[in-house]
Amino acid sequence: MGETQGAEYQQPFQDLSAWANALRKGDRRALSRAITLIESTNPSHRERARRLLERLYPHAGGAVRLGLTGTPGVGKSTFIESFGRLLIEKGERVAVLAVDPSSARTGGSILGDKTRMERLSRDANAFIRPSPSQSALGGVARRTREAILLCEAAGYGVVIVETVGVGQSETMVADMTDVFLLLIAPAGGDELQGVKRGVMEMADLIVVNKADGELAGPAQATASDYANALRLFRKRPGDPDDVPAVLPASAVTGSGLEDVLQRIAKLDSWRRAEGWRDGRRAEQDVRWMRYEIERGLSASFDASPAVVSALPDLQRRVKAGELSPEAAADAVLALFLEQKS
Repeated sequence: MGETQGAEYQQPFQDLSAWANALRKGDRRALSRAITLIESTNPSHRERARRLLERLYPHAGGAVRLGLTGTPGVGKSTFIESFGRLLIEKGERVAVLAVDPSSARTGGSILGDKTRMERLSRDANAFIRPSPSQSALGGVARRTREAILLCEAAGYGVVIVETVGVGQSETMVADMTDVFLLLIAPAGGDELQGVKRGVMEMADLIVVNKADGELAGPAQATASDYANALRLFRKRPGDPDDVPAVLPASAVTGSGLEDVLQRIAKLDSWRRAEGWRDGRRAEQDVRWMRYEIERGLSASFDASPAVVSALPDLQRRVKAGELSPEAAADAVLALFLEQKS
């Protein structure tokens, strides 16, 4: 990262205490710059981000963290815009962290969520931040969890994390949110068979989108099919009704969105009262601690001179069949540990 780009972290937010105070007062520029800082891979920026987060961490945690996934084309952005506007009408401030898919070759991403959520992005009580996935596990932006904490410290009462809906991203988002929504399109019985069971088991609420016009009937039928299928699953902890609700809704007309909101409010209220939400967040914190440990160890391993020197030859020998993958791994790990001792 060049000197010009790095300078943006120094001005006008050179003093971390003043920066943190500005962010807590709802300064959108301070929040945007803070998220840019935590997404940086520059070591000095990472240290600065850590110190900024330490100041803000005590003021985070008050929002409802809402995860949302669904296959491309199901209408996630339209749903978020309509649902976000409904929340704002109810007096909430809404932050949207939308993870864009990065190019596997160039690392570039579309970052078009503000265009796709044009009306919501213009609302003073909404904050939309698209972030490239940067090849992070599951397609979730590497520092999305830290961005959630920043948004909470800035006073946003609902933080929506939109996943690209591919690979393991659903698991990653479920591990950083309180309520996890699966958005699906109206479909027949054959299509139902193609839905990943694992995603359905993670979902706290399933919403059949596009329930309007000619699709209103099929959407209702799809909701019934999913509700029947979910009854075959084992009962879920953390749900007063044992199984997730399945609700039809239309992001275009707004029908059904009030039902979705009420269901989320009911579930979140019950989980808070039962202590389930606090327990879930505590478990999430431990898992993310281990995730950060693994990331740190991996980065240290990749930067080790002994590993850098030995790895090309070990890879060549594995490819040639001269050495088993297990033996090669043991050898390079031994070199790494010896250097660290």
